[in-house]
Amino acid sequence: MSSPFLSIVVPAHNEELRLPRSLKRIFAFLEKQPYSVEVIVIENGSSDRTLELARNFAQNQPNLLVLHEERAGKGNAVRRGMLEARGEYRFICDADLSMPIEELEKFLPPAVSNFDVAIASREAPGAVRYNEPSYRHWGGRAINLIIRLLILPGLNDTQCGFKCFRAEAAEKIFRQQTLGGWSFDIEILYLARRKRMSITEIPIHWYFDADSKVSAVRDALRMIGDIFRIHRNALRGRYDLKP
Repeated sequence: MSSPFLSIVVPAHNEELRLPRSLKRIFAFLEKQPYSVEVIVIENGSSDRTLELARNFAQNQPNLLVLHEERAGKGNAVRRGMLEARGEYRFICDADLSMPIEELEKFLPPAVSNFDVAIASREAPGAVRYNEPSYRHWGGRAINLIIRLLILPGLNDTQCGFKCFRAEAAEKIFRQQTLGGWSFDIEILYLARRKRMSITEIPIHWYFDADSKVSAVRDALRMIGDIFRIHRNALRGRYDLKP
């Protein structure tokens, strides 16, 4: 079986309300595209009907693969999806579609070329945020400042959930990923930098979702601990091993 041009990886934890609506929007967009595509939903740790609803949707969509990941944590779901994917390009897509799926074209040739990793940015010139409360915006900027100072200088928005990888880059990065939770983005971008891969920031239109599961204080504290864990892994040579 030939590999598709694009794989869209959707991590889903307790997304019974948003996921069916988002899948309809994703497939309506993909029906208009000329390239081959697969969509992979990875459900993990849900206490609602996310898995059941995703499987029901897949009955009428042969290009949709639904997986259940036993380990909790968004990072574990994304890692599973990225390594199960077969696409030449592999795109992480948050289930809330806070970035409209139509923006996907910005991450693929011919709109962008000669990249290993392309990350959505709410801070790059041309990006637009909609309906975001000021406390959420400045909280996010404070978190990014910590990230830039401690581990990823120069990257202005590491935590936006929409990212695209060339297949070769995805295989090398995600096989060495160790963090299974919210901070996995920091680790995979650190790995990309460590492997001297090119990272491109793509300005996007982004819509604030009041149902977001991010907790600024809790996740910031956890993130700082994970950053030191990444540095410790590097000092111990864990990232020097070939994947």
